[in-house]
This record gives sequence, C-alpha cells and structure tokens, in this order.
Amino acid sequence: MTPDRPQHPAPVENRLMRLLHAVSQAASPRAALLLILAVGLLPALALTLVSAEVYESVTDADGVAGLDRPALDYALTLRTPGADAAVTGFTNLAGTIGMPVIAGVIVLVMCLRWRSWTPLILTAAAAAGSLLMTVSGKALIGRTRPDLADAVPPYESSASFPSGHTLNSLVIAGIIAYLVILHVQTRRAKGAAVLVAAAFTLAVGLSRVYLGHHWLTDVLVAWTLGAAWLAVVITAHQLLRRLPGRQEAAPGSPPRRRH
Repeated sequence: MTPDRPQHPAPVENRLMRLLHAVSQAASPRAALLLILAVGLLPALALTLVSAEVYESVTDADGVAGLDRPALDYALTLRTPGADAAVTGFTNLAGTIGMPVIAGVIVLVMCLRWRSWTPLILTAAAAAGSLLMTVSGKALIGRTRPDLADAVPPYESSASFPSGHTLNSLVIAGIIAYLVILHVQTRRAKGAAVLVAAAFTLAVGLSRVYLGHHWLTDVLVAWTLGAAWLAVVITAHQLLRRLPGRQEAAPGSPPRRRH
C-alpha cells in the first residue's frame, strides 16, 4: 500500500487564495472581502436571471404557480381585524424602514462590543446584494400582485416577484445569526441564533401571503435566492479567514484573550 498523499487545494482555489492574499497585503483584509463579494454577486445575479426564466416556464405550465390561488384563498379564511393589524405591524419590521433600523442597531452594538467594522461591512454588503437581486427580479418579471380586493391595506404597487421583504429579511437575519455564531461558544447559543433567524424569516414570508401582498411562489423563490446570496457572503468571509496569517486576526473573529 502506498502512503496517502497530502491533498492540495485545486489550482483555481490556489490562484484565488494567492490573489486574495495579495489584495489583503496591498490594501486591507476588508478590501479582499469586498473583492470576493463583488465576484460572488455575479453568480447570484445569474441565479436571479435563471430563476426568472424558470418561473415564467412554470407559470405557463401552471405547475408550482397552481399553489398561489389556493394559498391566498386559505389565507382569506384566517383573517380577522385583530390578526390583520398584528400581521401588518409584524411585516413592517422587515420593510424599508423597520429592517434597516433594527439591523442598524444590532450591527452598531456588535461593532462597539467586538471593536470591529466587520459586522457593518458584511451586513451592508449582504443587504446591497439582496436589494440588487430584488430590483433585478422585479424588473425582469414585472408580475402583478394579488388583486387589491384580496389584500390588506396599506396596499403596495411595485412588482410582486420576488418578495423583497422575504429575500431581504432572510439575508439580514441570516448574516446577523452568522456573526453571532462566530462569537458565542455554546451550542445552545449557536442553535438559538439559527432558530430565531429561521423563525423570523419564515414568519415574514408567510405574512406576505397572509396579507395578500405577494403570491406564494414570490415568497418561495425569495427564500431560494436569499439563501444562495447568504451562502456567497458567508463563503467570502470564510475564505478571507483562511488567508495565511489571518486565522486569528480575521475580521469577525473574537480577539484572543491574554492570560
């Protein structure tokens, strides 16, 4: 038997790591992080284009889109004045005002507590990418929202596909959960961060269908796109942490304590 040979990174990965190391040395680790995210945004946008094409094909075939009307009809049976007001208040947390305010406060606390700009950089980059994917998807499809007669006011007039509330809430909640996981030690705390982020994202998506502001397929695709972009952002940060000499000093890592 021959001894196992050490596994070396693939040539493409080697070149990528050398490039990132060069950028990190010439500029800063954060510049390298932004470079990875800029490159990673390309496949994320490509996925948005593919999703739009697949969505149109599915709609024409009345496949998954056949779930939309039954889902909305079921939501109509659940509505009461009190529930409508509560769900409207909740979904506003993931809106254009609520989400930036909540995320901004959390990120500010992280930056001050951990003495690092990484939470701000990662969250801002993640939010910018999800916003770009939302705008691109809406422009490509231009799908009409459910009829106003089936919606709970206040009404919205932008295109329905994909659900921006859903996509953005998944990305922002996901990246905050990821940052928390990097800094807590116990499995219970890590699991709680994932559970809270997942529950929040699930509730936001379902609230959009309940209120008649989106079709179910708008939410399903938003979850898919958001998860893909979140994976890109997390992978970018993990690549940066693997750079030579940055395992301990990588942005987002808890500082080493002196004993």
